[in-house]
Amino acid sequence: MKIALVTGSSGLIGGESVEFMSKKFDLVIGIDNDMRSYFFGNESSTNWNKNRLEASCSNFKSYQADIRSVDALSPIFEKYGKDIALIIHTAAQPSHDWAAREPLTDFGVNATGTINLLEMCRIHCPEAVFIFTSTNKVYGDTPNYLPLIEQDKRWEIDTTHPYFTDGIDELMSVDQTKHSVFGASKVAADIMVQEYGKYFGIKTGIFRGGCLTGPNHSGAQLHGFLAYLMKCAITKEHYTIFGYKGKQVRDNIHSYDLVNMFWHFYQDPKAGEVYNAGGGRHANCSMLEAIDLCEEITGNKMNFSYSETNRIGDHIWYISNLNKFKTHYPTWNWKYDLKETLAEMYNGIKSRS
Repeated sequence: MKIALVTGSSGLIGGESVEFMSKKFDLVIGIDNDMRSYFFGNESSTNWNKNRLEASCSNFKSYQADIRSVDALSPIFEKYGKDIALIIHTAAQPSHDWAAREPLTDFGVNATGTINLLEMCRIHCPEAVFIFTSTNKVYGDTPNYLPLIEQDKRWEIDTTHPYFTDGIDELMSVDQTKHSVFGASKVAADIMVQEYGKYFGIKTGIFRGGCLTGPNHSGAQLHGFLAYLMKCAITKEHYTIFGYKGKQVRDNIHSYDLVNMFWHFYQDPKAGEVYNAGGGRHANCSMLEAIDLCEEITGNKMNFSYSETNRIGDHIWYISNLNKFKTHYPTWNWKYDLKETLAEMYNGIKSRS
């Protein structure tokens, strides 16, 4: 039997991984304890997605377990370890705003939870491929010191800069920068996943995501930029833009396209390899541009206001350079552009309301 194990299996990327890998593996094991509802409130619970996956994927088995506890993880790995060929670790505390409220919880989930899973892999299934969903926040606020130019509805990098054509690559330093508490806990996990690859020889891949998005995202004000924005556009709830004149630029990758990157890596894995993963020049927008698109798709005028206070750790301009991954895996490409993703999101939110 060949098994894929997915943490955070009821979330956006975890759920997409379950659906995708259920067609590739004999069994998909999910680990999720719906901490998203603790982080962001009951309206952000992912239990609906868990129920959907259990109904639609006959070879999916879900376990409620806290990745901060080795005692909770051990029985699962003892039972299935010899057959686990792939681990996709997506479980996380994902908000840099929330992390400052409970740094110990944030670090426990993001860093301690990650090393617990790495140890489970090393002990029970050392030949498995281990994929970690990291974040562009590991680069801290270093991108904000690039030569940026203000335009009508967005910030843009100077056209003469090497990053202009394809975006920020993996050579940007993660050191000597302000990350936010969330960014720092993800750096700790990111480096540890690299180390288990380089020191122990485990086949680990680190994917530093831009904005990860898709129709099954339980968006909240503190996390899930496009999903929450579209939700507000549909319901006409108030939306607040925090700082940078609403011109901050983010790239966005559909959950399917990211999980397809995971699949390509699994088929030809490396040890301790790092890749930026986002929409790149293919799919990016500023806050103001995203609002325009949401208004166009919904037909509603958005109810929003502006706050001069930017979020700590927010990037003014971030576009991922995917050239390294595309060189290693030349048959991969994006399936979804930004407008297609938002249209899917609109239909998904409407169908659940």
